[in-house]
Amino acid sequence: MKVLFLTLLDFSTIDENGIYTDLMREFVKDGHDLYIISPTEKRKNEPTKLIDNSKVKILKLQIGNTQKTNLIEKGISTLTLESKFKSGIKKYFDDVKFDLVLYSTPPITLQKAVGFVKQRDQAKTYLLLKDIFPKNAVDLGILKTSGIKSLIYKSFRNKEERLYKISDYIGCMSNANVEFILKYNPSIPKEAVEICPNSIDPIDISISEHEKFKIREKYDIPTDKTVFVYGGNLGKPQGINFLIDCIRANENNKQSYFLIVGSGTEFGKLESFFNEEKPNNAKLLSQLPKNDYEVLANSCDIGLIFLDKRFTIPNFPSRLLSYMQASMPVLATTDINTDIGEVIENGKFGYWCESGKQEDFNQLVNKLCDRELRVGLGRNARAYLENHYTSKHSYEIIMSHFNK
Repeated sequence: MKVLFLTLLDFSTIDENGIYTDLMREFVKDGHDLYIISPTEKRKNEPTKLIDNSKVKILKLQIGNTQKTNLIEKGISTLTLESKFKSGIKKYFDDVKFDLVLYSTPPITLQKAVGFVKQRDQAKTYLLLKDIFPKNAVDLGILKTSGIKSLIYKSFRNKEERLYKISDYIGCMSNANVEFILKYNPSIPKEAVEICPNSIDPIDISISEHEKFKIREKYDIPTDKTVFVYGGNLGKPQGINFLIDCIRANENNKQSYFLIVGSGTEFGKLESFFNEEKPNNAKLLSQLPKNDYEVLANSCDIGLIFLDKRFTIPNFPSRLLSYMQASMPVLATTDINTDIGEVIENGKFGYWCESGKQEDFNQLVNKLCDRELRVGLGRNARAYLENHYTSKHSYEIIMSHFNK
């Protein structure tokens, strides 16, 4: 088949490790012709170009600046995304008849580009649903459903509904996602929605105790404590206030230590907390290069997942996979609507508590300071990953609709 993948991720090769690049390699392994549109922002001064590697063709499409810029420029750039993607398809892939179009949320802003290829080529369309927008923005108070501010919400909601309408199949991250989408979008046929989870092509990660010791020394992290690591986006969805509360509440705990690594809109809030209170049981590092972060994270003991307690949508963070890949137990503290805690506890590779329940969190921290328990949970995490969350699993779910 000829497969088109539309993404806002900036990459020039599918040899990188990640939930999308790993999945794309499965298509190439199975002999499909793969076409990708991966944008590059104007600030990088790289003109649009086509990278042709025989079975994989990546169109590096120059778009406006959507990151590290002001709101006005970001807004204009976001509004022009659809037309730029559509023009890129017409100019570079005009003679290609696609059989399948894959795309992920965000963004809902590629709806017209997807619809164009679907109509032109009679292609099947598959949405990889990773983010339920704009409802998630409403949960966090960023958008409003009433008053003058509701106009923005209604515009985005209209685009979301149209995206669902042109999607032949919608792959959700978990069962709770499936139920949510069907409940709030009754016009979507039930048979069009399925679980197609976040997944990776697992690599073997093994770090000796001596290596872990050296890595912790390098970053001035205690070698005699159980280290809980949180890595990734530090934004409003993560409920940073409760993360700060957890660090404060465990300051006198002699067994545990918290390592926070990442970037995002709430990084400044965390940085102020660390500068002002100077907690002795935690360290904050700004975002590291991917390989450096992986090495550091793998020298820790437990992976942390935080989600804001206000969420009514069932988020399922992909950072779970990197913890599982490293055979690490997971401690998740989230809202009550996601089923990530249910998956973690049923898979016997970690624990869950409701965000905001400090005493419950503290008890689980103490429980996970047991080394023998951690080793067993970590072993289960790796096994669960290999049995449920590999990119091959996701590929087979998608292709099941074409192999009948």
